[in-house]
Amino acid sequence: MSATSNDFRVMTSGAFTAAHLALIPQLERLTRKKIITASTSIGKGESSIPNRLKRGEVVDIVIVSDAVLRQLIADGLVLAEGHALVARSTIGMAVRAGAPKPDISTIDALRRTLLEAKSIAYSASVSGQYLTTELVQRLGIADQVLSKCRFAGAGERAGAVVARGEAELGFQQMSELLPVPGIAHITPLPLEVQKVTSFAAGVAASCPDAALARSVIQFLSAPEAAQAITNSGLEPSVS
Repeated sequence: MSATSNDFRVMTSGAFTAAHLALIPQLERLTRKKIITASTSIGKGESSIPNRLKRGEVVDIVIVSDAVLRQLIADGLVLAEGHALVARSTIGMAVRAGAPKPDISTIDALRRTLLEAKSIAYSASVSGQYLTTELVQRLGIADQVLSKCRFAGAGERAGAVVARGEAELGFQQMSELLPVPGIAHITPLPLEVQKVTSFAAGVAASCPDAALARSVIQFLSAPEAAQAITNSGLEPSVS
C-alpha cells in the first residue's frame, strides 16, 4: 500500500483498535497528518502485520502485544528506541445476543460451561493461543474441548463468528468483543485463570519520521489518552 508525506500510518492488533479509532482526531491534531489505519489485526499468513512489515510497507507505528513487539524489534522490523506500553487487556467470553448467559464466575463453572458448549470460537490473537494451549489444559479438559474449538481465521473476530450463529461461545480480548454487534453477556474469565496481556507501541523500521512517531507513542501512553483506552475495554498503562 502506498503512502504519502501527508499520511501517518498505524498498524494495530485488534485489541487496541477501538481505542485507536477513538483517538484519531487527537492524533491528527498532534501529527498534522491524516491518520491511515493500515491494519487492525495481527492475523496470520501474508496479510499479517509481521509479514506486511517484512515486505517493507511504509508504517509509522505498530501497536501489538508486548511480546510480539519485542519479537518485531528482534527481527529488525521495529526500532528498539521509543517503544512504550500503552494498555493492558483481559480475556472475555461472549454468546450470541438473546442466548442464555453462561456461568463462568468460578473455575468450576467455567469448566462446566466449556464442557457443555457445542462449539467455541477463538482468534489468532493472544486470547486464542491462551485458550487452546494453556487454559483448557489447566482445567483438565483439553481432550473434550479442543475438538469443539474453531479458529475464526484471517483476522476475523471470534465475536463475529458467534454473532452469525456459527459458534456457541467466543473467547477474545474484552476490547475486541465489546464493539461486535449481535453478541451479548461479555464476561471476563475468573481471576484465577485470567490472562492479562500488555500492549505496546513502537516505531516501525520503515517510518520516515521517527521523532514524530515517538511523540505519538508518548501521547498514547500519557493520561490524555487514558479515557478512550478505558472506554474501549482496556486498562491504560498510566495510573
